[in-house]
Amino acid sequence: MAEHNEFGNVGETLAQEYLVQNGYKILATNWHYRHKEVDIIAEKDNMIVFIEVKTRKTSFFGEPEMFVTREKQKSYIQAANAYINQNNRTEEVRFDIIAIILNSSGRKVKHIEDAFIASV
Repeated sequence: MAEHNEFGNVGETLAQEYLVQNGYKILATNWHYRHKEVDIIAEKDNMIVFIEVKTRKTSFFGEPEMFVTREKQKSYIQAANAYINQNNRTEEVRFDIIAIILNSSGRKVKHIEDAFIASV
């Protein structure tokens, strides 16, 4: 596995731990629909939350959340629609980003709720 994939996996594990500690129930991880993937699907307060995890070693080139492009947002929305339909879910939906800076100095986890909306 490529080093950047392993690094991303570490970030996703940290994000899952963060979510559980904050009262979220993890429904799925690395959920695929066609060629689209959702990092984490969770549930909290009668809401389904689709979460993109971005992990970087530094914010020198910008905060991790800045790298969730409009194309990625569209992909998440399409995958979310498929998940909702396949699983007959009726809850409200939200799209979040968990941005993680992880390096030898430590870690910084930033949870951005309602990071984007479905009308992208």
